[in-house]
Amino acid sequence: MASTVTSSTRDFVAACSAMASDMLRLPARHVWVDYDREADVLYMSFRKPQGATKTIELDEDTLVRKDGRTIVGLTIMNASTRQEAGNAGRRKLPL
Repeated sequence: MASTVTSSTRDFVAACSAMASDMLRLPARHVWVDYDREADVLYMSFRKPQGATKTIELDEDTLVRKDGRTIVGLTIMNASTRQEAGNAGRRKLPL
């Protein structure tokens, strides 16, 4: 069964594929990601329930959630405005 794939679908799949190699380098076996568009906050959890007992402010926009010595999550504020040097060429996808 043949179907037509739109360019936005191809762009979405390409962005996810590019992200996959970065995700595979994480030491976490599972990653849950939630994005609050209104607050522009990205939440990453590496364990469910996260159960953080300590929060460390890494910089003004990044919080590291820990349970003992284990990192169980990250909170990234102003997520849509952050751009790593390696991602400078990537364009933002409409959601």
